[in-house]
Amino acid sequence: MEKWEIIEVWIKSSDDNYKSMTNMFKAREYVWSLFIGHLVIEKLLKAYHVKAISNEVPRTHDLLKLAINTGIDVDETRKDDLQYITLFNIEARYEEYRRDLRAKCTKKFAEENIVKIKGLRKWLKEKLKK
Repeated sequence: MEKWEIIEVWIKSSDDNYKSMTNMFKAREYVWSLFIGHLVIEKLLKAYHVKAISNEVPRTHDLLKLAINTGIDVDETRKDDLQYITLFNIEARYEEYRRDLRAKCTKKFAEENIVKIKGLRKWLKEKLKK
């Protein structure tokens, strides 16, 4: 596959996950909506990695690590958001953490974090267009 095709695959997959995140939120599946939200950002970062570095993407779910490895300019607020959103990948995936996440994952909590995910998504999509 050509570089641009690989980037498009990652972006399309992220867009599909974005729809799923929204649907999970509407269904009041807040834990899973945040888990999927993590994937939205992870896949856009991997698309950016392909654009900036190579076709071979790192096999990690750590959003901040992915961002730093691409050389993308990340301000402190985005660094904090990327680190925090990475936790949803772990907390939703493993039962011993999911109980804790479920306890704090109210509609308001999910909404606040989805706002962060949407902001990061917009920022990354702009970076991918350049």
